[in-house]
Amino acid sequence: KEASSPSLGKDRADTVIIGGGCVGVSLAYHLAKAGLKDVVLLEKSELTAGSTWHAAGLTTYFHPGINLKKIHAYSIKLYEKLEEETGQPVGFHQPGSIRIASTPTRVDEFKYQMTRAGWHPTEQYLITPEKVQELFPLLNMDKVLAGLYNPGDGHIDPYSLTMALAAGARKYGAQLNYPVQVTNLNSRSDGTWEVETPLGIIQAKRIVNTAGFWARDIGKMIGLQHPLIPVHHQYVVTSTIPEVKALKTELPVIRDLEGSYYLRQERDGLLFGPYESEEKMKLQESWVTNGVPPGFGKELFESDLDRIMEHIEAAMEMVPVLRKADIVNTISGPITYSPDILPMVGPHQGVRNYWVAIGFGYGIIHAGGMGKYLSDWILEGEPPFDLIEVDPNRYGKWTTTEYTAAKARESYGFNNIVGYPKEERFAGRPTERTSGLYDLLKSKCSMGFHAGWEQPHWFYKPGDETGYKPSFRRTNWFDPVGREYKQVMEKVGVIDLSPFGKFKVKGTDSVKLLDHLFANVVPKVGSTNISHMLTPRGKVYAELTVSQLYPEEFMLVTGSGSELHDLRWIEDKITKGGYKVEIENMTDEMGVLSVAGPYARQVLQKLTNEDLSDASFKFLQCRHLKLSNIAVTAIRISYTGELGWELYHRKEDSVPLYSAIMEAGQKEGIDDFGTYALNALRLEKGFRAWGAEMNCDTNPLEAGLEYFVKLNKAADFTGKQALKQIKEKGLKRRLVYLLLETDNVDPEGNESVWHNGKARTMVIGNTTSGCFSYGAQQSLAFAYVPMELSKVGQKLEVELLGKNYPATIIQEPLVLTEPTRMRLQRKGESPKT
Repeated sequence: KEASSPSLGKDRADTVIIGGGCVGVSLAYHLAKAGLKDVVLLEKSELTAGSTWHAAGLTTYFHPGINLKKIHAYSIKLYEKLEEETGQPVGFHQPGSIRIASTPTRVDEFKYQMTRAGWHPTEQYLITPEKVQELFPLLNMDKVLAGLYNPGDGHIDPYSLTMALAAGARKYGAQLNYPVQVTNLNSRSDGTWEVETPLGIIQAKRIVNTAGFWARDIGKMIGLQHPLIPVHHQYVVTSTIPEVKALKTELPVIRDLEGSYYLRQERDGLLFGPYESEEKMKLQESWVTNGVPPGFGKELFESDLDRIMEHIEAAMEMVPVLRKADIVNTISGPITYSPDILPMVGPHQGVRNYWVAIGFGYGIIHAGGMGKYLSDWILEGEPPFDLIEVDPNRYGKWTTTEYTAAKARESYGFNNIVGYPKEERFAGRPTERTSGLYDLLKSKCSMGFHAGWEQPHWFYKPGDETGYKPSFRRTNWFDPVGREYKQVMEKVGVIDLSPFGKFKVKGTDSVKLLDHLFANVVPKVGSTNISHMLTPRGKVYAELTVSQLYPEEFMLVTGSGSELHDLRWIEDKITKGGYKVEIENMTDEMGVLSVAGPYARQVLQKLTNEDLSDASFKFLQCRHLKLSNIAVTAIRISYTGELGWELYHRKEDSVPLYSAIMEAGQKEGIDDFGTYALNALRLEKGFRAWGAEMNCDTNPLEAGLEYFVKLNKAADFTGKQALKQIKEKGLKRRLVYLLLETDNVDPEGNESVWHNGKARTMVIGNTTSGCFSYGAQQSLAFAYVPMELSKVGQKLEVELLGKNYPATIIQEPLVLTEPTRMRLQRKGESPKT
C-alpha cells in the first residue's frame, strides 16, 4: 500500500477530479499524458476505495452497443501495455471469454450480435459446441447449442490496475491527493469553481465528478439529483479444484446467460458471480435517502448465499467440478447503477464546467476507454465519437428516486436476458412525464418509452395480437403497422409527438446566435426550416426544426432523446459568445399532435376560419391559429412526407384538441398511427434520422444533407471551416439507399454490409436504419459505403441473423414527398408515388 499525501499542494487547478477509483484515476492519467497541466485528483479515503477494490475485474471486447465497443477495445489495449509503461504489474489475464447459448432464441441473439460485429475491428466468433468444449473442457455440454467467443477477453486485478494508472498519472504531472474530502462546491460567476476541503480551497476551471457511489452526495452540493443507486453484487471464490489445477492453459471466462452468472478461473479454483432476479436482488436504498455512511470505504456487506442459491445450482450443473469445491470467500460489495446500467459521462446541462463520469456498473472495462474519451472531449471541445447513450443529460427531473430504484432492480435482474431489437422494459413506467393523451390512448396501443415519455408505437384493432411480443423476426406489430402506413398514405392519421424537445429562444441577439449555431440560414418570420448544429470538426451534433414565430422570437424543436443534449450545447454557446438572448425549455408544458395524409387539410379546415389552402398556408410556413377555439402554433411540416401539420399547444389542451380533430375527420375515415408507421414513412421518403444516419460520427456531406448546409452564408457557423476542408479533400464514404430481398426479417440498423469483390467477399460498411417498406413490399435501409461502391445499381449484401441477403443501391427517395409531387404536377409531370 502506498503512502497517502493529505495535502492540497496547490490552490489552483485546471481540472479537479473528485474520486480515486479506477475511472477517476484513468481520467487523471489521460489528461496529464495529453499534456494538460494542473490536474488534481481528490480522494476522500484511499485509491480504489468504494467499488473498485472488490470488483471481479472482468474485461471484454463484447458490447451490444456500437461505439461502446470502442471504449472496451481501448481499455483492453491500454491494459496490455500499462505495466511496460509504468513499471507497475497489473495482473492482466487474457484467456478469452465465451457466452453460452442454450436456447434457439439465444442462438438468434448471437447471430444478431455477430451481424453488428463484422464492421468492427475486434475479434468475435460464433463457435460450435465442439469448439466450446475444446476451449472449456470442464463444461457439461448437454444444453450448449453455441458460443459467442471473444479471444482477447479476460480479467485484471482492479487494485493493481488503478495503482498502475496512478503511477502513470503522477509520471505525467498529475497530483493525486488523499485522504482529502470535498466538503462543498461553489460555482463562481465566471464559470469556475471553488472546491472546499478541510485543508483549504482549490479554484478550478472545471470539476469532474468520478465519485462512484458518493457521486450523488457530490451532486447534491450543487443541487443535482444524480439518478444512481448502489446494488449489492456478490461473487464467490472456491478453494483449489484438482481438475482446474491439472489444466495446462487458463480457462476462458464463461458467461452462462440462462443461468445468469459469470465464471472464471481464480488461481487453481473458480470465481463465480451471479445476477439475481429483480425480486431477489438487493439495493442499498438507505444510501440514496440518507447518503453513504461516514467512513465507509473498503468495507463490504454481509453475504447472503441463499439469495444466489438457484444460480449456484445452475453453475454446478454447467460446470460439475464446482459440486466438490469449497467456498473460501464470498464478496458482497456495492456497485453503482444508473437506471439503465449505462454510465453517465460528459458535461452536465444546467451547470457550467461540471462534468461527470458516474454510474459505472462495469467500471473496470470502461475505465481506460472512458478516461481517454472524456480527456479528448475536455481538451478538444467535442467528443471523439458519438456516445449519446451515456450522455448524463438523457435523464431529467422526471427521473425520481422511485424510478431509479425500480429501473436499477430491473436492469440488474435483466443483466443476462435476451436483447431484442426494439426492446421495451416496463419497470418504473409511466413516469410523471406523460402527454395529455396518455390516459386516453394507453389501452388502445403498444406504448414505447422515449426520454421518460410514453408514446404510441402502434395501435390495436379487433383481432390483433396485442401487447409487447419481442422477436428477431417480424412479429405481432408487422401487419398493424402496415395498416397505419396505408391510413396515412390514403386517408388521414393523427400521431402524438409530445415527447419532442421544445425550446423558445428570444432576444436582440437571437438571429445572430442562430446564424452562428446552425449551418442553414435563419428562417424568416412565419417560416420554418430544418437546421443542423455541427461540432467544430464538422460532425452533426444535432438536427432541429427552427421556426421564427415573431421578429427575434424562435421555436426550436428536437427529438425526444436529444432535449437536454441539445439544450446544453446551445446554453454553452450563449454563455461563451455573450449573446443577449433568453432560452426557455417548453418541453413539458407543450403537447404536439401531427395530422398527416391526403385529407389532412380537409379535416383541419373544418375547425378553423383560417385559410389552410396551399396558396395561403405553404409548406414550411408556421402561424398561430385557433382550431375548435383552441390556440395552436401550426407548422406545415410532417416527418411522414405527406400533406400534414404539426400542432403545438398547451399540454392541458391535448384531449379537447385531439377529440375535435377525430370528430371532424369521421367522414374522411381518420385514425391513429404510431411511431413504427412514422419510421416506415420517413424511410420511404429518404428522410434521415438524427442518431442513425447522422450524429457525431458523421459529417453532413457524407450524410447527404448538403441542401441544409449553406457554406456560402456570411455567418461563420460552428464547423464551417472544417466542412470546407472536408469538401476540398473529398469524401471517403457516402450514405446510400438500399432495397433488400429478405424473408421474415428486416434491417434495423448497424448491420454489416458485404461486397463480393474481385479479391474476396468482405465487409465494406454498415446500415444505419431500416425497415419493411409497405409501399415497395420489400425491405429498405440506409447504409454507409465507400464512395467507389456508392453508385445507383451497385449490388451489395446485408447480413441479417447470420445470413447475407442481396441488396441494391437505388435512387432515393422510394416515394416522393407530397410537396415534391405537387410541384411536379404543377409542371405537368406525373410524379411517382
